[in-house]
Amino acid sequence: MSKKHLKEFIGFGVAGNFAHHLVQAGEASDFVNVVTQEENAPKGMFPFYLPSSDTFLGTYPLSNESIVYPKDIKEGNLQMEPEVALICEVVYENEKVIDLIPNFFTAYNDCSIRKPNAKKISEKKNWGENTKGISSQILPIDKFEIGGVMDNYHIASFLKRDGIIYPYGEDSAVLTYNYFYGKLKKWMIEKLNIQEDFGPLEDLATHIKNSHFPKGLIVSIGATSYTEFGEKTFLEVGDEIFVILYDATKISFKTIVEQLNQNKFFDIKDASILHQSIV
Repeated sequence: MSKKHLKEFIGFGVAGNFAHHLVQAGEASDFVNVVTQEENAPKGMFPFYLPSSDTFLGTYPLSNESIVYPKDIKEGNLQMEPEVALICEVVYENEKVIDLIPNFFTAYNDCSIRKPNAKKISEKKNWGENTKGISSQILPIDKFEIGGVMDNYHIASFLKRDGIIYPYGEDSAVLTYNYFYGKLKKWMIEKLNIQEDFGPLEDLATHIKNSHFPKGLIVSIGATSYTEFGEKTFLEVGDEIFVILYDATKISFKTIVEQLNQNKFFDIKDASILHQSIV
């Protein structure tokens, strides 16, 4: 799937779909007034790319090579967010989303500026071209349910600084997302239709309408918890980052670390690998 093709897709993310992430990211207080149906439910969805928009969200931010360090922010405010992205077909009826069909999945970096005073999540998510990460290794989904290809996949992430590899996010099975498969799909369809402009969240149905009802959706479904190193270490120019979505029945986390240290990470099979430099 080409970059040109993905530019036609609308881009949304899911907030708070992994235990502890929002607390570690210093963003739990943003959602203090957001009520969810279940305690572990995601907090909502946010836009990161709106095709044809004349706002900052109209800039296509996805790159598989680099992250451009944002201008005019304090050092220590940029953080990797390792996650899975789904590439979905969107089905509409009477200007409502009635179905999402996840066809592909891939490694993703929902790179974020930590802005304590931001009014909307989206203000932290897109500051121009090459400010988000998506792997060029896009994997097909046979079925988005238990028994499908995604069952065995884990998300691992690393920061390389001064030649040293550090685990950045906790190695996490995709099945440990709070909401996944049918439950996540049903929840997303609901949010795309009824989420209101409230607190850090936005009216998604209006964004979809103003984007002329795109047939494709890129959705990042939530960042993993950080390691102690990842929680306290922010990105700097010159860093390299890795998000590796791998089949844990075919390769171990230990072997992945060994291959990263030997600079042989693209030898990893049955994986989606994102490698970006901070510039």
